[in-house]
Amino acid sequence: MGRDTIKFFNVLCNSSESGCKARSGVIKTAHSDIETPVFMPVGTGGTVKAIENRELDEFNTQIILGNTYHLYLRPGIDVLKNSGGLHKFMNWNKSILTDSGGFQVFSLSSLKKISNDGVQFSSHIDGSKHLFTPEKVVEIQRIIGSDILMSLDECLPNPSERVIVEKALKMTTEWELRCLKSFQDSESLYGFKQHLFSICQGSIYKDLRIKHIEELGQYDFDGNAIGGLAVGEKNEVMYEIVDESTNYLSASKPRYLMGVGTPLDILECVERGIDMFDCVMPTRNARHGRLFTTYGEINLKNAKFTSDNNSPDSECKTYTSENFSLAYLRHLIMSGEILGYQLATIHNLGFYAKLMKDIRESIKQNRFKEFKKTFTEKYSINNKK
Repeated sequence: MGRDTIKFFNVLCNSSESGCKARSGVIKTAHSDIETPVFMPVGTGGTVKAIENRELDEFNTQIILGNTYHLYLRPGIDVLKNSGGLHKFMNWNKSILTDSGGFQVFSLSSLKKISNDGVQFSSHIDGSKHLFTPEKVVEIQRIIGSDILMSLDECLPNPSERVIVEKALKMTTEWELRCLKSFQDSESLYGFKQHLFSICQGSIYKDLRIKHIEELGQYDFDGNAIGGLAVGEKNEVMYEIVDESTNYLSASKPRYLMGVGTPLDILECVERGIDMFDCVMPTRNARHGRLFTTYGEINLKNAKFTSDNNSPDSECKTYTSENFSLAYLRHLIMSGEILGYQLATIHNLGFYAKLMKDIRESIKQNRFKEFKKTFTEKYSINNKK
């Protein structure tokens, strides 16, 4: 049986714990089998910052995220097409998901004009003018050759007035359906099957979220994302929106919460039925000298670590934690040494990889809530100091 005929997503196990919607499954693309729940390291411009592909392989990383906006501007679609797509360009043979670039257009471009046609924007690099239409975004992602493509949407900050959200939703629905048509009318350039996800918006208004999910649910998207969260609202509000959304999202398709998040956010949202996550936090924090550990996040710049010869985390075995002391890591970070950023990134992504593996195992053993409680109690220790 060829990869194209294999079912894209299979739910293998649903938690039977009271009030828990956690589930484990597998997403099968042309490039890899992705066990869910999964955290996708962010490789915005064709690289996960400060870490090599071989190190990602050591964590058994099956999927990374790239960004249409950034890849379109640099290196450019001509370079990517000439290379045979992003997989070959960056020598990555596992799966790639690409964000449509909509969030970056709205957040990075100070000069933008939104219309039913799409969004016209100025490059944050050189100020040049560009137009992203739904059709253009699909075309770019076909050229990138990502396994999972995202539809174009308008992402608003929270809070936004209801009337503004309603107007944005109407246009987003039109854009996403045009993306779907363009996707269905085109083919992969590199001989493997690609998949298109919808994005549910609606800000903090539950009824608008439900309405949007039901509208998009009538169409043949391969998976469903929740967008427009973790952009200013309180965590409790985000959890409520996620919980309500997963009540209406298809149970037979992957559910992806975009741009989230912290270890505790991931646990809360897995419990509410989310399968896929991404966030720049583990890599960005690493470059600022912050490590995720079993007992909470620590700041290597803190002077108390100057002569601390202990491992940063004896309970999470990464190359970094097994070979280097807090004192040495602090020295590297304070000196601005590139190795410091690399070792911190290795540890943080290793920590996230272990967290997701432990989450999957706990779901399979029907003890997710117990795992969540134990993890949270330990993780909160440093944060209470």
